[in-house]
Order: sequence, then C-alpha cells, then structure tokens
Amino acid sequence: MASNRRSSATSAKSQKPAANRPASFEQAALLCPTEAQAERVAERFGLAVPDYPAIRELHARTLRDLADGFAGALNEKATQMHFQRIVGSLVSSAVGAGRFYSEKVSEARAAAARTADGGEEPDGPVGFDSRALRIAEFAADMAMQAYALLAAAHGAVEAYKDITGDDWIPYQAHDQAQASLQQRSLKTQLSAFDAK
Repeated sequence: MASNRRSSATSAKSQKPAANRPASFEQAALLCPTEAQAERVAERFGLAVPDYPAIRELHARTLRDLADGFAGALNEKATQMHFQRIVGSLVSSAVGAGRFYSEKVSEARAAAARTADGGEEPDGPVGFDSRALRIAEFAADMAMQAYALLAAAHGAVEAYKDITGDDWIPYQAHDQAQASLQQRSLKTQLSAFDAK
C-alpha cells in the first residue's frame, strides 16, 4: 500500500514541471499590466496610477543601501546568494500579482458577457452595483497593485546588477538527476579519503 502512495506522489511531481519553474522578471512583465494598460484602467475606474519610476528607484536604492550596510561582512558569493533571494522574492511577488490580476480580468470578462446575455443577477438587490461591475472594479484594483509590484521587482533587478556586477537570473534548484550525480561524486571523493 505504501508503494502505491509513493508512485502516486512521484507521478504527481512529474506532472507539475511548470509549477517548479522559477519566476523571472520577463514572466512578471508579461503578466502585469503595461504603463499604457495601467493608465487606461485607472482612467476608466477613477484610480490613481502607481508612480512606477519612483517605486522602482526606491526599491533599487533600498537594496543598494542594504548591500552597503554589510560593509564587507559578506564575501562575493554570499552577497550574490543573499541578494539573489531578496530579488527573487520581489520578482515572485510581481509574478503572483500578475497571475492573480490575469485571473480577475478573465472573471470580469466572463461576468460582463453573462450580463450582456441577460444572465446577470435577476433577483439582485436594488440600488447596488451589479456583480459584473464589482468584479471589474476588483480587477482594476489588482491591475494597479500588479503594476506597483512590477515596479518594485524592476528596481530590485536593476540593483542586483549594481551590487554584484551580474544580471539577475532566477535561481534554479538542481533536478533530481543532477543532485544524485553530485551525491555520488561526493561519496567517491570521501571514499578516497577513507582509503588513505
């Protein structure tokens, strides 16, 4: 019975390779609204567009200040690893916000289509906005948030280059085969020490 569970877990892992793919800034930029989209949404729903350049610069400056705060306490590799994680979390946040925004836009479009077909809340309360409008307003709010988080990620990616001298790329954990190969290599090296 336990072996069935293991095979189910193994097959479930093999079916989800995309979920393990690290978030990239390019992904975030594709999922989050562009400046033009954010401006159109803000105008239509009476919202303020987040100040993208200010958010980007603030996050870049903050990361540079963090790096300066270490004052040589970290070596080059440790600095890269530390800021890799920080930037990765900001990029992941933007990707998550972009995905959520995309889902809400799809829901808003579906609700608008149902309303246009006459299928919207026949017994809805009088004097309240329609459900479709509430969904669209929520999607608009999510657009502004995703746009702001994209700006933060953008600043972090820029700062990483300044701090480390390298372009930020998403961290990719070794796959099982690579990890197994490294483990065997380590065992071989350790057995060489034991033989001495």
